[in-house]
Amino acid sequence: METNTYTRSLGRSGIQVSALGFGCWAIGGEWRSADGQPLGWGSVDDEESVRAVRRALDLGVTFFDTADVYGAGHSERVLGRALGRRRADVVVATKWGNVFDERTRTLTGQDDTPAHARRALTASLDRLGTDHIDLYQLHLSDADPERAAELRDLCEEFVREGLIRAYAWSTDDPERAAVFAKGAHCTAVQHRLNILQDAPELLALCEESNLASVNRSPLAMGLLTGKHTPGRALAAGDIRSTPPAWLPGFTADGGADPEWLGRVEALREILTSEGRTLTQGALAWLWARSPRTVPIPGFRSVAQAEENAGALAKGPLTADQLAEVDRVLGR
Repeated sequence: METNTYTRSLGRSGIQVSALGFGCWAIGGEWRSADGQPLGWGSVDDEESVRAVRRALDLGVTFFDTADVYGAGHSERVLGRALGRRRADVVVATKWGNVFDERTRTLTGQDDTPAHARRALTASLDRLGTDHIDLYQLHLSDADPERAAELRDLCEEFVREGLIRAYAWSTDDPERAAVFAKGAHCTAVQHRLNILQDAPELLALCEESNLASVNRSPLAMGLLTGKHTPGRALAAGDIRSTPPAWLPGFTADGGADPEWLGRVEALREILTSEGRTLTQGALAWLWARSPRTVPIPGFRSVAQAEENAGALAKGPLTADQLAEVDRVLGR
C-alpha cells in the first residue's frame, strides 16, 4: 500500500491528521436552493466517488470534511459507505446549521437553535454510519455571536456525551471564530484560504489560540487547477455557472473571470516547480503559509484524488518561493 507520512496536529486536540484533507462538497452531487440556484458542483458518479475516497485512503489521506447539507445529505451517505470498515482509520468532520429536504435535494433554510443542533448531529451520525463525529462544525458563517456561544457550550455537552471529539466554526470572521475558540474542545476554524485569497487575521487567531486552520476553497473553487480558460462556460447544475455574491472569480455568464485567470498564469512558474502540477503547487503554498493549515480540496474522481494526494510527497514551497508569490501578487 502506498502511503505518505506527512501529518499535522488538529489544533489543541492533538488529533493527528494527514496534512491534506479531502473536501466532500462535490461528491454530494446536485442540489439547489428553494429558488432554484444550483448549490452543488454538477452531476457525479457515486461509485467513482467511493473509489476516489478509498484511493485517497490508500495514498495516506486520513481527514475527510463534509456537511449535512452537501447534496442534502447525500455526501454524508456516500462518504460513510466509502469508509465502511476503515472508519476507525480516519478523522471525519461534518457541519450543521442548514435545513434541507433530502427527498427533493433542496436547501429550505437555516436553524441556529440548540434543539436543531442535536437533531442534526443525530441525523449525521446515522447517514455517516458512525457513533461519533471527530470534528463538528457550525456551518452558519454569520450566526449571532451570543447564540454561537450557546452552541459552543452545547458542543461541550456533545463532547462529554461522547458524540463528538472536538468542534469548530466554519466562518471567515475572526471575531466570530474567537467566540468558539474560548471553548475547551474547540480545535479549529474552517475558513477560506488560497494563494489568491489570504487570511492573515484568521491565521493569527489560529496561532494565538492553538487551533488548526482548515482551508476551504484551497484551489479557489477550481481556478487554481489550470482547467479553466476564458470563455469556457460551466455546466448548468454547477454553482459556479451562476455564482452567488459570495463567490468571486467567476462571471455572471458562467465562466472564469479573466482577471483571476491572469493572476493564476502569473504564478504558474513558481507553483509548478519541482515537478508539481499547478494544483499541487497551490496546496504547497498553503502548507508553507502556516504550520497550522490543513487544506481540503474537493474531488470527484480517482484521478483528482491521486493528483491532490500527490502533493503530500512534494511538501511545502520554500520561504523564497513564498516571498516571490507575494512579489508577483503585489502584496
